[in-house]
Amino acid sequence: MLEYIGAMHMHSVYSDGSGQVDEIARFADEVGLDFIILTDHNTLRALDEGKEGWYGKTLLLVGCEINDKQNLNHYLALGISDNPSTRLPARKYVKMVKDAGGIGFIAHPHEKRSSMKEHPPYPWVEWNTEDFTGIEIWNHMSEWMEGLTEQNKYNYFIHPLRSIVSPAEETLKVWDQLNLKRKVVGIGGVDAHAHKVNLLGFFEVEVFPYKILFKSIRMHILSEGKIENSNTAESLENAKKIIYNALGEGRCFFSNYYRGDAKGFRFFARNSKKIYQMGDTIPKPGRTVLHVNLPGGSALIRLFHNGEMIDSVENIEAAFQVKEKGHYRVEIYKDNYPWIYSNHIRIAI
Repeated sequence: MLEYIGAMHMHSVYSDGSGQVDEIARFADEVGLDFIILTDHNTLRALDEGKEGWYGKTLLLVGCEINDKQNLNHYLALGISDNPSTRLPARKYVKMVKDAGGIGFIAHPHEKRSSMKEHPPYPWVEWNTEDFTGIEIWNHMSEWMEGLTEQNKYNYFIHPLRSIVSPAEETLKVWDQLNLKRKVVGIGGVDAHAHKVNLLGFFEVEVFPYKILFKSIRMHILSEGKIENSNTAESLENAKKIIYNALGEGRCFFSNYYRGDAKGFRFFARNSKKIYQMGDTIPKPGRTVLHVNLPGGSALIRLFHNGEMIDSVENIEAAFQVKEKGHYRVEIYKDNYPWIYSNHIRIAI
């Protein structure tokens, strides 16, 4: 399996971000990302203006973040050519994305931030749909703002990476519950805007600079196909297919780069017949071994079955024998901090 590393969920001057599209892509290239996915609010202008493509060694893809007329139910829609109206209820634009052949992820589903009146929370409240592909489990900006207080704000502004600890337990719980019924893919996003904030009336700081956040929550996809950077329409379409297929199938994981480079992490299953990757379903229960390989040394490996932790080991690798049907995933902790979250491997569900 080939591994490609990128960042998702970011905004440019085409919505409420401060960066030009080309500039954002160049920052991603400077830090060595293979791809980024731009998701401006309710617009595909960057796509219409031909911004999708390679910038150095980084591929920029264009989706959009849709919301309803109450500015709730934010949805990251990828692989579409027209963005639905904001006058529609969430269940309808979620279905429209699916019917158009795209994939979509519920953004910051349980957001509760209250530190800035001008930036209220935008939670997901329309759970009466099964047409979404997955959920954004870890969102940098949401967690940062939920932890922001009057007492710590200067430290948070100066150290935006250090303040991020873990996804919300409520979101992890809902993710595991939904996977009991069907595959729901988990992703992580930076939600980068590079807002400029005035402090003390004369001192302006850029909160969440793009280049800084590209060293935060990262998406890792696994593919048997190779992405070729040849600056042709054919290679672009092939790269899009590889990235969106991996995200849609759950053949991916997300990590906090601030805690360490997760490149090389693997979580897969093996039985007497074949090897299964994240996002796969093993058709029948029976003796199966779940394998975990870590990059860069030993860390705490936690194994979850149907949302409950059933085993853990501190090592550079692990092999867990399992027999029960259900879904399995792992969380990796480094120096007691959450680091890597896999997607599920399913057995007979």
